[in-house]
Amino acid sequence: MLYRLLADLVLVVHLLFIAFVVAGGFAAIRWPRLAWAHVPCFVWGALIEFAGWICPLTPLEVRLRIASGQAGYSGGFIERYLLPVIYPGALNREIQIWLGLSVLALNGVAYAWLLRRLRRARAVR
Repeated sequence: MLYRLLADLVLVVHLLFIAFVVAGGFAAIRWPRLAWAHVPCFVWGALIEFAGWICPLTPLEVRLRIASGQAGYSGGFIERYLLPVIYPGALNREIQIWLGLSVLALNGVAYAWLLRRLRRARAVR
């Protein structure tokens, strides 16, 4: 039971990390100091996709699921609704490259917006 809860926790943290990688740049527009945490995260997320690596959270979750006696991802809300978001079935190198480019483009827009906003604020002073 404990290992299953830990595996579910890792899965939720993984999903939150992905959401932060994708959308954290827009949060940094509101809270500019957040960029110090977000930039390394989105660089890591893009690098994972471009290099075709596996995020360390994935094998951790798998080990915890195996330790809990689970053979797969069947059953439960988390497994049914969150797993397809984090581990899409049709994931291949081409999709990984597009995901990496999407992360870079989306965050490029967010940080261009943030820099423009900061420059305007300095010009007013």
